[in-house]
Amino acid sequence: QVQLVESGGGLVQPGGSLRLSCTAPERIFRSHTMAWFRQAPGLEREFVASSIWVGGSGTDYADSVKGRFTISRDYAKNTVYLQMNGLKPEDTALYLCAATDLRGPRTTVPAYGRWGQGTQVTVSS
Repeated sequence: QVQLVESGGGLVQPGGSLRLSCTAPERIFRSHTMAWFRQAPGLEREFVASSIWVGGSGTDYADSVKGRFTISRDYAKNTVYLQMNGLKPEDTALYLCAATDLRGPRTTVPAYGRWGQGTQVTVSS
């Protein structure tokens, strides 16, 4: 069952920007930590960023994207965004949205029980 739907991926040159979106059912969006993961071909799925469900506050970022990516929520639209600036070729991957109702920061794949299908981001000149 598809519960999370991502959009916004595409082809961008190094240094460019993209904003990814993930929509979720309200019952999930308002009571779950929402996160972005990414998976490059042949590599493991890795944590990118999360909007932690602690009364709807708190964010967490992988070291590789700190200062470049920003995760945010639009409660009116049940949407979580990933604003990606200063994109690098190594950011190229399938980006997936995920949700967990476990408490506290979660950065591992097994912690997340709900996933979207992913949106492709390709950074190349």
